[in-house]
Amino acid sequence: MVLSFLETLKTQPLWLNFVFVLGFVSVLKTSTSILRWVYVNFFRPSKNLKKYGSWALVTGSTDGIGKAFAFELAKKGINLILVGRNPSKLEGVSSEIKSKFDKTQIKEVVFDLSGDLSEGIKKINEAIEGLDVGILINNAGVSYPYARFFHEVDDELLNNLIKVNVEATTKVTQAVLPGMVKRKRGAIVNIGSGAAIVIPSDPLYAVYAATKAYVDQFSRCLYVEYKNSGIDVQCQVPLYVATKMASIKRSSFFVPSASGYAKAGLRWLGHEPRCTPYWPHSVIWALLYSLPEVAVDTWRYNFCLKIRKRGQLKDSRKKE
Repeated sequence: MVLSFLETLKTQPLWLNFVFVLGFVSVLKTSTSILRWVYVNFFRPSKNLKKYGSWALVTGSTDGIGKAFAFELAKKGINLILVGRNPSKLEGVSSEIKSKFDKTQIKEVVFDLSGDLSEGIKKINEAIEGLDVGILINNAGVSYPYARFFHEVDDELLNNLIKVNVEATTKVTQAVLPGMVKRKRGAIVNIGSGAAIVIPSDPLYAVYAATKAYVDQFSRCLYVEYKNSGIDVQCQVPLYVATKMASIKRSSFFVPSASGYAKAGLRWLGHEPRCTPYWPHSVIWALLYSLPEVAVDTWRYNFCLKIRKRGQLKDSRKKE
């Protein structure tokens, strides 16, 4: 049958054979991509996290994704260095984790990433000294209270966005990385955002999106720099997750809980340099990627205008 088909092709015009080959290659490429997507999302085994080291450091660990990552790491037998700005919240999270995983060792570092970075990094250096810190989760981040035009962003918010999302992420990585280089093993996960990667622009969240674009490029460069040193660097790109930062209270199929996202995030740790761990998010990414950029820009702009209007109404009610 195959030979008969090939003989038939020989009798066809050259241009028709060329079109057939192009179509075959296109179908093969698409099929391979789909099969790979199915494998990495549902069948690929996760890595043994203990091979990186016995300790993990998590920033922004008292709420949302950071807290969920801390619980998932403890579940896998990893000791924790929890970084947060609120001492009582840190103590509460530590107690909560120890009540479920009593063998987990926990160190708390009170560090406001929007404050004195040099003092905070000094505390981290003291906390990690002599420890086998194999995993770093740079989760702490700042976003807008609600959508606003760039000229409406006040200096305090502007400084916090850059300081926490860019400077603190860089400095914390700088503090932890040398130990990984010395031990020739480690994993760094930087939490990026779909605002910087999945959509072509994020109007009315310009500075936030730009800082997350820095995180993405920073991660990719470190991935290339250190991949031959036994260190896996990854930028994870979530879309909406049900957290306080996203102002979403309830999870859904396309909006996971922080715990649901963290479970997926750990399954992807140590693999691709950039990923969207929660698989329904990758479906949205593919859909948005298939649309014209101008259409996505228009939709996002109008969507953010509505968020801005609701935020302004809320602010006005507070002042009354």
